[in-house]
Amino acid sequence: MITSTPPPAGIFAVPSVPSLPSPSGSRARSSIGSSFSFGPQQLVDLYLDANSSTASNPNSNFALDPNRSVLPASPLRSSPRRPRRPKDGSSRHPHPLANDTTTDIFQDSDDDADDESEYEWGMVDRMRLWRHDALMQHLYDTAAFWGDKIVSWTNDPNDAFWLAQTYFMTHQYSRAERLLTRPFPTSPPNRPSSPPPPLTNGHLSSAKGKGRDGPVPTAMPRLPMGPGGIVEVPEDMQKGVSRLVDMSVACRYLAAQCQVRQGNWADATEMLGEANPFRNSGRSGPAVPNLDGGIKIEASMCNLRGILMLKLNRGDQAKLCFMEALALDVKCYDSFEQLISGEMMMPEEEWEFVQSLAYAQQTPQDAEFVQLMYTARLRKYKHAVEHALTRQRLVDEYGLGDNPDVLFSFADALYVQFRWADCFAITSRILGLVSIHNPTMPLHIACMYHLSHLHSKLFILAHEMVDREPENPLSWYAVGVWYLHNSDWPAARQYFSKTSLMDPRFGPAWVAFAHTFALEGEHDHAVTAYSTCARMFTGSHLPLMFVGMENIVLSNHMVADEALNAANSMCDSDPLLVNELGVMAFNHGQYDKAVGLFQHALDLAQVTQSSQKTWATTYLNLGTCYRKLKRYDEAQSTYQKVLDLDPRHPVALGFMGIIYHLTDQLEKAILKYHAALSVEQLNSHIMELLQLALEQTSTITPKMTEFKQIIRTLRDKYQRHSKRKGKQKAPEAAVDAGAGDAMHIG
Repeated sequence: MITSTPPPAGIFAVPSVPSLPSPSGSRARSSIGSSFSFGPQQLVDLYLDANSSTASNPNSNFALDPNRSVLPASPLRSSPRRPRRPKDGSSRHPHPLANDTTTDIFQDSDDDADDESEYEWGMVDRMRLWRHDALMQHLYDTAAFWGDKIVSWTNDPNDAFWLAQTYFMTHQYSRAERLLTRPFPTSPPNRPSSPPPPLTNGHLSSAKGKGRDGPVPTAMPRLPMGPGGIVEVPEDMQKGVSRLVDMSVACRYLAAQCQVRQGNWADATEMLGEANPFRNSGRSGPAVPNLDGGIKIEASMCNLRGILMLKLNRGDQAKLCFMEALALDVKCYDSFEQLISGEMMMPEEEWEFVQSLAYAQQTPQDAEFVQLMYTARLRKYKHAVEHALTRQRLVDEYGLGDNPDVLFSFADALYVQFRWADCFAITSRILGLVSIHNPTMPLHIACMYHLSHLHSKLFILAHEMVDREPENPLSWYAVGVWYLHNSDWPAARQYFSKTSLMDPRFGPAWVAFAHTFALEGEHDHAVTAYSTCARMFTGSHLPLMFVGMENIVLSNHMVADEALNAANSMCDSDPLLVNELGVMAFNHGQYDKAVGLFQHALDLAQVTQSSQKTWATTYLNLGTCYRKLKRYDEAQSTYQKVLDLDPRHPVALGFMGIIYHLTDQLEKAILKYHAALSVEQLNSHIMELLQLALEQTSTITPKMTEFKQIIRTLRDKYQRHSKRKGKQKAPEAAVDAGAGDAMHIG
């Protein structure tokens, strides 16, 4: 039995999980020599210990706090750490990347803050500026070159983090991961302003230039790396060292990103944990504020964990991870996009979840705007009034009438209402503002498919997209739709398959791939393809509805009932689905129930304000049910509605002829049969009905009593007519004349 998951009630609650065991729990936390585990439990333990010692050292848990963002480590708020004023007092303007900060991804010590007034720029500081400026100008090789020299001199975890970020931006994921899992001193050393002086015969040479008095800083030697990337630290160097992933949440998150990009799913799962390791820490949850105004790293880790679960084909766990990420921080749009575009939630479920998020607690000043933007992206099968008010407020109060995302909400509502031309007008406006808008392109392409006068433009659009963005799955999807329009099913299937390989989470390609089998008549293959789509997009009712429709064609009524009922439990406001339920009731001989369902489908179509012509088939189905119930007058009026919309509709003309035929209006029936055949000449059913009507008219012989009565009526009428003209004729002659007419008719 196909079933669906009911929507959640109330605010989304993060489920509790037991504490995750780790082999590192039995060893000293300042030593890494006895552990080869990359599990997150050690990081959680350090965070809990840091919380207990916050009173004595308020900066001790900065790098371990999952409720912070990476803003303190951003280029504009990182090293060069303090404004450097030359001793000659010159007033040159400082570089914008040399802004004053007191925080970094690893917290400064108070001693460094005390020395701020005495600190001068040195070679390391200048190279840090070069590194950040190169990152801002996308000169990643330059940033990596100078950043590597800085790490060699300072062995500073902050510098190592930024070098790893540079490697990540240049897709050198293995180098970034190796750097992040390398041991570093647990307390950052005093940052030298210049590289260590060279040794001459075992003694320090005299340093040239001006600098601070005191001991010359020396660089800590790089710790060794064993074969295969496993850390092998000698015993004399184990004290006071740790891996960056065990010292900072941001470093662990970046290392997991590198592993995901390399396809190391098992390693990434160990790095992130099967579930959120901070969930039971007492300092995690939607109510815990973000202190710096950014996006919580904990939410970003949950989002990455959800992506990892999708890679492992664990869709249910991925859905929970994305929901947890969005609940922890409503600003994490990536998780929202995964939930909505991937259709992981049912329409009513996603509505309740999005409306129950903690907007006011997490973004007090912007709560209303964020909620409106998210509401505008939800599916439009229900809550039509709320959606309309949301779009109106975004346009009137926030001035976003020309924003692509807000315009997409208008287009999506029109598409659900089957108003292809209006939807295409808005999607064209969106593409006039931006060349490619990923949510809009499937709607734009679908409208061009449905509107016959736009097929040539679809051909041009597909060519332009392939030439401009060959790596975008949407480009090949457009090519597939073009071949689908031309009924070239194998070619369309090939390009839809290519699209789904490039982006396995692109739902329209999967549905269109299955459509090619259905349109080709390969209904068994179509059922298989639709079923695969239903397993991948568990929040969409469309694949299950299509499974039911294909089983109706195959006369598998039991399976069709299961699929359609499951789809209806997910979305009961789709008029097309209600129409299919009516078809199944008709197949079961439940004509009264079918009448109610078809009428309900038409009522829903009125709510969506769609074109009446779109629902001509439903009107025909309703009229056929009336005909089965021998309610001929209602059936005739229903068929007439279809003819009012399309006077040359062949099916409606044929059904109207059947109504006249059943009510013994043979002449009218023959006329309707001829009209239907003039539109559809090879309709064998209408040809048989026409032949039957013609045979009935040729074999009709009135009874003698009826014939005599007709003759008397004609005689009396003729006599009255003759008296008015002043011409008298014998009654016998009239009778003879009438008899002659009767013989002629016979």
